[in-house]
Amino acid sequence: MEEKLEQAYLYDFYGELLNEHQRRIYEDFVFNDLSLGEIAADEGITRQGVADMVKRCERKLASYETKLHLVEKFLSVKKSVEKIHKLSEHLKQANDSRIVEQIEAISTQILEEL
Repeated sequence: MEEKLEQAYLYDFYGELLNEHQRRIYEDFVFNDLSLGEIAADEGITRQGVADMVKRCERKLASYETKLHLVEKFLSVKKSVEKIHKLSEHLKQANDSRIVEQIEAISTQILEEL
């Protein structure tokens, strides 16, 4: 998965677990594309302090994912829903009972994962 996208997913799921200061610095660096120097000037800390904070946040978010697997589960369910969507489009065209069985199997899998 692309690094920026992975960072966005991790932040979406676990960002609220960071304190306000950490969230602000992480958002400025990752999502607002501010430089370390710009953030340091805004926050009144050193560039190294900003860099350390960003790395600490990345490790913390990755640690949450390692323990909870919420992003992994979300992506798995998303992939399954995409399959169901494609199968339903084929079903509209083909009216094939095997497609209904596939949809039922995938939806059962999703329910078991949740």
